[in-house]
Amino acid sequence: MTDAKRNLLRFFNRPTEPCFMNKGEDNAAFELPDHYYPDKYKTVSSALANRFGTDASVTIPVRNIALPNLDLPMQLPYNEQFSLFVAKHRKMAGKLIDVFMSMRDVDDLLSLCSYCQLRINPYMFNYCLSVAILHRPDTKGIQVPPVVETFPDKFVDPKVFRRAREVTSVVPAGARMPITIPTNYTAADSEPEQRVAYFREDIGINLHHWHWHLVYPFEAERSIVAKDRRGELFYYMHQQIIARYNVERMCNNLGRVTRFNDFRQPIAEGYFPKLDSQVASRSWPPRFANTTLRDLDRPVDQIRIDVSELDTWRERFIQAIENGFIVLPNGRQIPLDENTGIDELGNLMESSVISRNRAYYGDLHNMGHVFISYAHDPDHRHLEQYGVMGDSATAMRDPVFYRWHAYIDDIFVLHKDKLQPYQDNVLDFPGIRVSSISVEGGAGANTLGSHWQQSLAELSRGLDFTPRGSVLARFTHLHHDDFNYVIEVNNTSGQARMGTFRIFLAPTQDERGSPLGFNDQRRLMIELDKFSEGLRPGNNTIRRRSTDSSVTIPFERTFRAQSARPGDPGSADAAEFDFCGCGWPHHMLIPKGTQQGYPVVLYVMVSNWEDDRIEQDLVGSCNDAASYCGLRDRKYPDRRAMGFPFDRRASANNLSDFLRPNMAVRECRIRFTDAVQQQQQ
Repeated sequence: MTDAKRNLLRFFNRPTEPCFMNKGEDNAAFELPDHYYPDKYKTVSSALANRFGTDASVTIPVRNIALPNLDLPMQLPYNEQFSLFVAKHRKMAGKLIDVFMSMRDVDDLLSLCSYCQLRINPYMFNYCLSVAILHRPDTKGIQVPPVVETFPDKFVDPKVFRRAREVTSVVPAGARMPITIPTNYTAADSEPEQRVAYFREDIGINLHHWHWHLVYPFEAERSIVAKDRRGELFYYMHQQIIARYNVERMCNNLGRVTRFNDFRQPIAEGYFPKLDSQVASRSWPPRFANTTLRDLDRPVDQIRIDVSELDTWRERFIQAIENGFIVLPNGRQIPLDENTGIDELGNLMESSVISRNRAYYGDLHNMGHVFISYAHDPDHRHLEQYGVMGDSATAMRDPVFYRWHAYIDDIFVLHKDKLQPYQDNVLDFPGIRVSSISVEGGAGANTLGSHWQQSLAELSRGLDFTPRGSVLARFTHLHHDDFNYVIEVNNTSGQARMGTFRIFLAPTQDERGSPLGFNDQRRLMIELDKFSEGLRPGNNTIRRRSTDSSVTIPFERTFRAQSARPGDPGSADAAEFDFCGCGWPHHMLIPKGTQQGYPVVLYVMVSNWEDDRIEQDLVGSCNDAASYCGLRDRKYPDRRAMGFPFDRRASANNLSDFLRPNMAVRECRIRFTDAVQQQQQ
């Protein structure tokens, strides 16, 4: 990696400390042109340069360039929150991303960043720089640090920071003990929703949601936003989150999530996040139980909108699905067919710049987040900022996130239910018979084991204005034992074939212990893996490790330390770190289960790879977490609909009726052990 590229990463180190202060483990200092200093520092700019330059091990000269117009992004006050769901903020961010993308080379980008870092809201600056790094041709391979390192206040109990500042001030860097983050600190056990707080407040899950929206930004130059099947991926990634959350609830004796489909009914669940914003210097506001959405009138955010607007947008979506087409601004109609309909609806629902008709179909998904996040202060009379639903890094902590997205998913399902069920010519793979699937692992045959694990995260990168040195935080999260799938396949076609293996998991019983009907069960199907494998004539035994899942990224990449990244960008050694760490956290691949052993069914289908494949070069693309994240700068690596074969209704009454010769199931159990293991270093 060139020095200029490496120096860009310094802006993620202690993001609210001025960039002329020492950055990184080597105490580097930027040498700024005099006019880059803000007014509050200009009278002492020489003294500051001498003070921090003398202490620096490395000095970085900053090129003096003609600065672009930054009036729009500088409208957001430095010490305010920043939300991608707020239209005003999205426009500011889109402008700043475009400016970063327009810089002629990395040195000019570095120069502009040193000017912006001293003036622009830190949350927005880091988001826009991250998007630019991920999409500029000359910065590909630079890995953006996870936001838990740069802004740990979005994830961690504020008591931890008080202890961290005490430790860094008193204890030398090499002798500091890890600080323990408490578990279940947002509510008491008397709150039923607290049974699934380990899922909602999991750091890795919230990092996944933040990073997905980083890879798929709402606003910027069209080439950055308009990725292959982006709208469908928005639908499918969130659909899988809801399926996973529902299974977790059922493992904890809770009913499936109640859709938030009546915008005037009180939100029964309260949420008190127990987080402080280090930038905005205030606590994240709570939402009290039975809060009702009210019309928004917040001039400071340029938001004035009635709740009834959500009804209007919803009705237009439903009308489009019933009619089978969407209407363009010029009156032309685009059919919602079985190939691209879900993608068009996803782009409308997410309301990015590639929405076909944003003026008519509106901003339903984003404004749902906004209405909920401002429900505690809709007219700004108490000068409050938005709640956790207003930030992609914190939204999944709130129980209402799942209620809102369960309803969004219902709207997509209206379209899916209009499509014809898959016929045998699509579902079957002639000549291929799957005789069995089973699981091997430490928990026993066809048993998946889960437990608690304590792991470490490095917080020092985000601890501004504190003494230097490592600060480790120990947190507890769900984890599972490694296991292998064993799949027996008989190829009677007489020639070698290539198959796509699709593995799903679903519960077998509803909340009352009754067998699940197929329509309910298919919507609870959790994708665990998808891979291709050659099948020689005759019997084949396919073994696949759970750690190779196409859905997840390994724990080390979710919480990766940049100093541990091997090799240069694009090299074989660095391939594991590619594609920006987007993927479901591997430690949450399997639901929690129960101590008695929660009954689930494991399903495998082998489809014809010749019908599934996408012709493209995958060298260096790090496609190990493509199911929820797609592939960087490439097409989604599967021609089938996302969620196939369970994305459409079927005439079957149960899963057994749905099976074809190229499919197999296995009854399994997820056995939870209520014990804490230490992360293996």
